[in-house]
Amino acid sequence: MTETTTQAKTAVVYHSGYGHTARMASAVAEGAGADLVAIDAEGNISEDAWATLAAADAILFGSPTYMGGPSWQFKKFADASSKPWFEGAWQNKVFGGFTNSASINGDKLNTLEYFVLLTGQHGGLWVSMDIKPANVKASKRDDLNRMGSYIAPMAQTPADASPEEMSPGDLETARRYGARVAMVAAQLRAGRAQVR
Repeated sequence: MTETTTQAKTAVVYHSGYGHTARMASAVAEGAGADLVAIDAEGNISEDAWATLAAADAILFGSPTYMGGPSWQFKKFADASSKPWFEGAWQNKVFGGFTNSASINGDKLNTLEYFVLLTGQHGGLWVSMDIKPANVKASKRDDLNRMGSYIAPMAQTPADASPEEMSPGDLETARRYGARVAMVAAQLRAGRAQVR
């Protein structure tokens, strides 16, 4: 019997306007052991990047929240994903996502729900958070899941703060979420290998 690896291949595809989402993407990728795929300022990724996504067991979406949803560059990428959608190429892959904006709310939930819907369109499996919210009087800015999200990580960075000034708690939440998505993908991969 041939030995089958159960380590999941994971990719993080993201757009970042000012570097904050890129920093969050790096934290997610660190946790997941993932390849980073940056969407450029024109909303494009390379053919090699499309191949990376095709080979991945898990894909994580990342975008800042602008005007109540993901950036237009991310939406352009999502529209371009109609080719793998048509071919059913991403069906049964594991998905996750993350977002950042300057305001505490900033309609970040809309961005995450957009990612969940995109996952559903591709016939994928969404992974939720497993970190309880930091929602008591003693909670601090750098606590895990201080935004109280259950769908996926949200980060908040003041509009005049650099990426280096991001909350360590937000970044650690992102890192742990990346690890969770990779773990779920590996478990599914192992289960599929046993069925064969």
